[in-house]
Amino acid sequence: MIPAFLTPARPPRPARLALIAGCAVLGVTLTACSGGAAASDRDAGKNGDAAPSKAARASISVNLHGTAAPAGKPVTVTLAAGKLNEVTVSAGKGGALSGRISADGRTWTSDRVAAPGTAYRVEARDTSGGSDTASFTTRAADKVNKLTLAPGKNTTVGIAQPLSIVFDNPVKDKAAVEKALKVSTSNDTEGSWGWLRDYSGRDRVDWRPKEYWKSGTRITLDAELNGVDSGPAGGFFVRDYATAFTVGASQVVKVDLDRHRLALERDGRTVMDVPVSGGTPGGDKRSWRGTAVLMAKEGTINMRSETVGLGHTYDKMVDYSMRLTWSGMYAHAAPWNAAYFGRANHSSGCVGMSDADAAALYRQAHVGDPFEITGAETKGTVAEGNGYGAWNVSWDVWRTRSALG
Repeated sequence: MIPAFLTPARPPRPARLALIAGCAVLGVTLTACSGGAAASDRDAGKNGDAAPSKAARASISVNLHGTAAPAGKPVTVTLAAGKLNEVTVSAGKGGALSGRISADGRTWTSDRVAAPGTAYRVEARDTSGGSDTASFTTRAADKVNKLTLAPGKNTTVGIAQPLSIVFDNPVKDKAAVEKALKVSTSNDTEGSWGWLRDYSGRDRVDWRPKEYWKSGTRITLDAELNGVDSGPAGGFFVRDYATAFTVGASQVVKVDLDRHRLALERDGRTVMDVPVSGGTPGGDKRSWRGTAVLMAKEGTINMRSETVGLGHTYDKMVDYSMRLTWSGMYAHAAPWNAAYFGRANHSSGCVGMSDADAAALYRQAHVGDPFEITGAETKGTVAEGNGYGAWNVSWDVWRTRSALG
């Protein structure tokens, strides 16, 4: 028996096994595990051949981790040592987050925030060829905000039509939402977002140009809202939105309630000039003044006075109905009022005309055409949220309605 103090020492573990045993995951810090050189490679080095370079390693940390990471935050990837060469953040739903590497090469930050209820995988590679991965999943949204866009996608509209967004839930963080709304135009039109209260009582934001659109302008909206938190009581947006529309003919409808005339001008030339009758002076039946925008061509509809707070004074089927405000002001055919066309204002607030004249205007007018209404006996100016009344606010004032200054 060999004495214990003479027992031969245990041979060293192979370098490959030692390296594998040393790989570990600590919190969100991951270390890439690369195999060591094979025995034949080491032997080649002993024989004078060039030995292979030491396996590249990388170690990253990610600010979001686990299975219940907070949504609405940018993803930040930090390299423990060296410089980043490439970072990819892909989403389980098929999306991906683009981003930028910092000047010192140590940090990558996503351009957009992480969306709720989404699984992400992070893959990073440094300039030495080392790589590392990480993954995390964000918490689902407790409340989801949605929106309604106008005008409709790929439509052709008049020169006064704003880009309008009405939100289902309140928007507390208006600046965060507005930053995500990207508007582009085919001719670099100057314009601004403005926040207002919609006639429905909901939060709304409109983008209008400084002046009426030029005919032929193409407008595109990319609302990159997925992951944006609209604030308390509003909730997260869980998708992006996009729309585009084109401006048609340059048309303006001018309504002079003092003269009881309506004129349609196209490219500065009058193509219609017809007698009309507006709202009865002296009470709630007066018409609105200012610039209203043709919201919809609704055709033949049932108009009832109680729906606009006037009591049971009328209940009629009305032809060639063109909506100008949410509060119920229209331009339409009103043959029952023919005795007053061109002579006096004697309607319940709408601009009425003959069947033939209403049909001609209905045929030529476009949704988005401005109706510029003047008259002494009116009940006030069309409010911004009562249809599209933003044109009744000066450009300087309108720009102050932006949440971004």
